[in-house]
Amino acid sequence: MLDYETLRLLWWALLGVLLIGFAVMDGFDLGVAALLPVVGRSDMDRRVMINTVGPVWEGNQVWLILGGGAVFAAWPALYATAFSGFYIAMFLVLCALILRPVGFKFRSKLEGAVWRRAWDTALIIGGVVPAVVFGVAFGNVLQGVPFHFDADLRVTYTGGFFGLLNPFALLCGLVSLAMIIMHGAVYLAVKTDGQVAARARGVVPWAVLAMLVLFSLAGAWIALGIDGYAVTSAVVADGPSNPLMKTVERAPGTWLENYRRLPLSLIVPALGYVGALATWGLIRAERVGLAFITSSLAVAGVVGTAGVSAFPFLLPSSSDPASSLTVWDASSSHTTLQIMLVATLVFMPLILAYTAWVFRVLRGPVRAQDITNDGGAFY
Repeated sequence: MLDYETLRLLWWALLGVLLIGFAVMDGFDLGVAALLPVVGRSDMDRRVMINTVGPVWEGNQVWLILGGGAVFAAWPALYATAFSGFYIAMFLVLCALILRPVGFKFRSKLEGAVWRRAWDTALIIGGVVPAVVFGVAFGNVLQGVPFHFDADLRVTYTGGFFGLLNPFALLCGLVSLAMIIMHGAVYLAVKTDGQVAARARGVVPWAVLAMLVLFSLAGAWIALGIDGYAVTSAVVADGPSNPLMKTVERAPGTWLENYRRLPLSLIVPALGYVGALATWGLIRAERVGLAFITSSLAVAGVVGTAGVSAFPFLLPSSSDPASSLTVWDASSSHTTLQIMLVATLVFMPLILAYTAWVFRVLRGPVRAQDITNDGGAFY
């Protein structure tokens, strides 16, 4: 049996894997939807784009469900606090995500241009809004969220929805949007041909440039303009899950401390830069398959940077730093983490194998002539 400290570290890493899995797998779905008005110049172009993700979006969204389930079971205090504080934001994301399957199903039911434009707008909202809101959420995590625990460990959130829409968080939202547009454009370059693929390849350099500039601005803002958090009392890595048994202080530059202590961790943000630049170069060389891999690595680097920077914090508190949730004091019990780890080791390979099988079966581009010849089989 693994010790409590190791299990907590493993579940922190697994949470990161699930978030990265969601960003990579569902990210290109969201990116394709966001690109509908840019790449899709005609109704057939947009049908081709929609059908590149239509058969796989449900499976990709499993990563979001897995992430939420992991937070609920492994980090219950984080689940309770985050879903209380971000309730309206999460509801907004769910409403936007609901538009996606409805748009897929209803868009082609009627031929009218107004009807189809309305559902195209719904799909665009379903792509842009979740990408921005998830980025905004990460931006608020890095700044701290106003909540506190009382002596009975009951959490009280003292902020509001509009307080989440602060300048730094909105910048993070734009980073997220640029990232998923890059990823979605690369996916379209892989899964389409002709003018749709050419326009998607043309979007990639601009999306890469926007992502790198915005990512750099966010990094500079963290280094120079945002106070980080640090535990100032002794860290009891295998102690009880009680966030009030520590002291925490805010200080400038604290979010960079992990990179100073462990220089190898700089590989994570570097992956965001190198992956994005490699994607740009591979798209120019028309190596679209490899470009999708490097784009995925760039997404992993951007998402991973937030986790590595904040470690060991899961959700800092801006109003009462001592209430901040960390890897060491917000987890489930030792037994729960152990049982869940066994279940994860059994089911995660099955999910990965099934996902690989689905993409192998559905390999190859979606072509306009296929939709024309057998329109009833396509969205």
